[in-house]
Amino acid sequence: MTPPDIFSPEFAQDPYPLYRTMRDEFPLYFHPGANAHILSRYADVRLALTNPEFTTRSYAAQIEPLLGVTVVQLDGSEHARQRRLLAAPFRADRFLSVYGAAISEIADGLIESFAGRGEVELVGDFITPFSVAALATVVGLPKSDLGLFRSWYTALLRFGVNLIGDPEVTRAGFAARDELSAYLRPLVEQRRQSAEAGLLSTLANAEVDGQRLTDDEIVHFAMLMIFAGGETVERTLGTFVRNLVAHPVQLAELQQDWTLLDRTLAESLRFTAPTHMIPRRTRSAVTVSGGSIPAEAEVICFLASANRDDRRFMNADVFDIHRTDLDPESAFHSTAGHAAFGMGRHFCLGAMMAKIEVEIAVKRLLGRADNVRFANGAAPPDEGLFLRGPATLPLRFAPSAFAQSAPPAGRI
Repeated sequence: MTPPDIFSPEFAQDPYPLYRTMRDEFPLYFHPGANAHILSRYADVRLALTNPEFTTRSYAAQIEPLLGVTVVQLDGSEHARQRRLLAAPFRADRFLSVYGAAISEIADGLIESFAGRGEVELVGDFITPFSVAALATVVGLPKSDLGLFRSWYTALLRFGVNLIGDPEVTRAGFAARDELSAYLRPLVEQRRQSAEAGLLSTLANAEVDGQRLTDDEIVHFAMLMIFAGGETVERTLGTFVRNLVAHPVQLAELQQDWTLLDRTLAESLRFTAPTHMIPRRTRSAVTVSGGSIPAEAEVICFLASANRDDRRFMNADVFDIHRTDLDPESAFHSTAGHAAFGMGRHFCLGAMMAKIEVEIAVKRLLGRADNVRFANGAAPPDEGLFLRGPATLPLRFAPSAFAQSAPPAGRI
């Protein structure tokens, strides 16, 4: 046997059978096309994400040309300083109290546009516009500038998945970066003088132990949120709804008991992680289950494969919201059992933001819908390599259900 080619059409179509081959037969191998060592087992991926001998220096080449130096590239005391300053707005209680009502109103407004039709293409009609508007609200941008923000958001996301190096996509990404940076800098200065609602104001006035974030750090983090967080929320929401509709018994359980929501989202993240792989670079030689990785070597950690590892999760290829080997209480913190948001010191800062946005959207949508089913009779497949999710999600539903009163705004 030869190791799976992660750039092959077969891999793009459905990587999960190949992930099993990687875990069982090739737990460590070098992929010439990626110029990287491949890790796929849960224990090895956890080691790479928590052991300081694995660094995030890979991002210098991947992110820095577009966004400058961001918190994901840092280690040591500077990483700890920025993370302390950036973390406060993303506490669950604070985030929900500040943004919950506005995010609920965005979801309700979009739902009303298709509630009477009995069918919807959920990605184009709901998921993407919801993600864009919610992110703009969190950042604290004026509603009048939502159109501008959408164009920058789209260009940065297309840049991030431009695997073939399309020069026009690259040009548009750099142009969006420059325009967005020029737009944000005066806003940051304005929010330092007069705080308003939104993340820019919070970060502009955040202080820990007498330290504050610089304008560059705030602007770079805001652009990182758009670049890395926007599509992640889209893919998480798309796969979550798709997984539920594909498992109608478990969907009905959730609709009858919304206290299962955290548990159900955690299982969806494990079952179909939106981010399939992240890079690391070794500081020194490191031993993993498949052998040894040399110093200063590029490593690709397959989060989605780790989440399907039978060595860690029982019946890992089964979607089961009642599984006992995944703790929903820790599923959105650095101690999470699944790897969808990373692990350790670089656990995704926006995990709680993504959780709250997705849960609001799903409860507003499926909390008012009856007989939700796939319009074409079958679940649409995921697409993508680094980030995966359904490109389209055509659904049918009972339109009369949406005439019922919705849950109060701002509550999950």
